[in-house]
This record gives sequence, C-alpha cells and structure tokens, in this order.
Amino acid sequence: MSKYLVSLAIYFLVITFGLAQEKENTTQASDSIKTSLKEEGITVVDTLKVRKKAINPLAPSKAAFYSAVFPGLGQIYNRRYWKAPIVYAIIGAGVYGYVYNDDLYDRFRTAFKRRQAGFTDDEFYDLGTPNAPGADPDFSEAALESAQERYQEDRDLWLLVTIAMYALNIVDANVDAHLKQFNVDDDLSMDFKPYLDMDAITAKPVYGMALTIKF
Repeated sequence: MSKYLVSLAIYFLVITFGLAQEKENTTQASDSIKTSLKEEGITVVDTLKVRKKAINPLAPSKAAFYSAVFPGLGQIYNRRYWKAPIVYAIIGAGVYGYVYNDDLYDRFRTAFKRRQAGFTDDEFYDLGTPNAPGADPDFSEAALESAQERYQEDRDLWLLVTIAMYALNIVDANVDAHLKQFNVDDDLSMDFKPYLDMDAITAKPVYGMALTIKF
C-alpha cells in the first residue's frame, strides 16, 4: 500500500513539473516570437482595454439652463470658452442694432407728430444752415413718415435676430453638452493586422488576422 502511495506521489510530481516546464517553455517561445516579430515591424496585441467615459445625463439640461439665464454661460459650463466671446459679440450686435434703430424711430416719430400738430421746431425741420423764411423744411412730413416706418421695420428685424441668436445660444449649449458625452477623441480607431498567439497545450504558434477596435 505504501509503495502504491509513493508511486502515486511521484507520478503527480512528474505531471506538475512537466506542466510547469511546458508553461515556461510556451511563455519563452511566445516572448521570443513576439520579439522577433517586433523587430520585423509586426505588433502583437495581448489585451484590449476598453475605456469607459462617465456620462452625466443632467449636463445638457444644465448647460441649456445656464445659457438661458445668461448667454454664454452654458458654453463656459461645457468648457468651450472660445464660444463665449462669439455669443457675446453676436447677441451684443443684435441688441445694439435694435437700440440704434429704436432711437431713430422715436426721433422721427416725434418730429412727425409735432409737424402734424403745426410746429416747426423739430430737429429735422432745419438741418445745417438756417432755411430762408418760407423755404421748405429739410425733411417733409412724407419723408419723416417714410423714415420712421423704415427704422421701425429695421428695429423689429433686429429684435427677431436677437431673439433667434439667444435661442441658438441655448440650443448650442445643449447640443454641445450632448456631444461631449460621446468619446470622439483620437483614440477611436479600427485596425486590421496579422495576429499571432501561442497554443498553451501544443506550444505551437497560431497565425491569423485580427480586427482591433479601440474605444
């Protein structure tokens, strides 16, 4: 009985040693082949690491809210700092156009109303050098009416443009925050290259083609 146990123990030791030796030989052969292939310009990829990016579902809503409260703030929240000056410039130009045309509309409208009331002291009656007694005014009533209508239309147009730019600022912040949830960096790639692996049992190389996708 004791001889049988000793023989069985020796058998297991031989098997264990053989497997360890085979694994070591396989690893050494694999490393040797990889080194040889590397020198020839062929790279063997052992593992594929998938990088997961954290997603904040509230980010688009926050960005849109910030841009609604103060234009450009959503772009700053998205860390698109270069967009904020553009938003300020566009909306600022719209506000300036509205104020400029509204001021001229008010001036021409006031002059037109006073002219209809029989007064001749409005700012557009006598421009530059004084008119001779009985001479026509520099701006007639028809010209005053036409000017106020034109500036009113321009004022309303600039108001619509400003509102549209304000809305676009909100949409841009929201969409930009959505796009930031996707991984669009330079690591995104797909490659098709020769594949080499070692069979752990037979210690023979396995050749093929590998499709590598990086996320």
